Amino acid sequence: MTTAQSFISRILYEDNHIIIINKLPSEIVQGDKTGDMPLSDLVKAYIAQKYGKPGNVFLGVVHRIDRPVSGAVIFARTSKALTRLNAMLQKRELHKKYWAVVKNAPTEGSGTLVHHLQKNEKQNKSYATKLPTPNSKKAELNYSLIAQSRDYYLLEVELITGRHHQVRAQLAEMGCPIKGDLKYGFDRSNSDASIHLHARKLSFKHPVKDEIIEIIAPVPDDNLWRFFEGETAK
Repeated sequence: MTTAQSFISRILYEDNHIIIINKLPSEIVQGDKTGDMPLSDLVKAYIAQKYGKPGNVFLGVVHRIDRPVSGAVIFARTSKALTRLNAMLQKRELHKKYWAVVKNAPTEGSGTLVHHLQKNEKQNKSYATKLPTPNSKKAELNYSLIAQSRDYYLLEVELITGRHHQVRAQLAEMGCPIKGDLKYGFDRSNSDASIHLHARKLSFKHPVKDEIIEIIAPVPDDNLWRFFEGETAK
């Protein structure tokens, strides 16, 4: 498969207003100090080539997911769509579910986690506490145990709030650090520097059309991910 074909295979939804891509765990969504090619630039190049657009291509970044995380990312192709999607994020009308592979089973099979997250800019890390601290932000999510292998457990996580490293910090505080996530307490890294956290499902009302969009992002090409995808399909 060529590079272009590989990218096209990762397009989960596309119309004149939005485009949704299945991000690889090595990619950054937006440009940063590393200078690495961001996913947003790849999407712009694809749009420019497909539609023969000269000059700058408009592409709005609606939300981001961390570099070692994979899964569905939405981009806006028009300013109208970007404005409306941003408003939906603020109103919590854009629903996200993640899959997380963890080493330890949660004490309860399902539940709601509520913490207060304090972000440390220098460490690029968030710390979860039960009580508020200065400048902390309330973080809330629902989780459920949906599958297990011999050594690992698969949690489905539904975000209620959207905070910096929220899923990673809250699951670690619960005693369930994500596989490969050294920053949040897992004992070893994955060989490709990914972590086993995947933005699996998106559901929202289309910002222009009167229809509900539901997206499921296939898991990365990894034996453990494929095992869990197969288990949940049974």
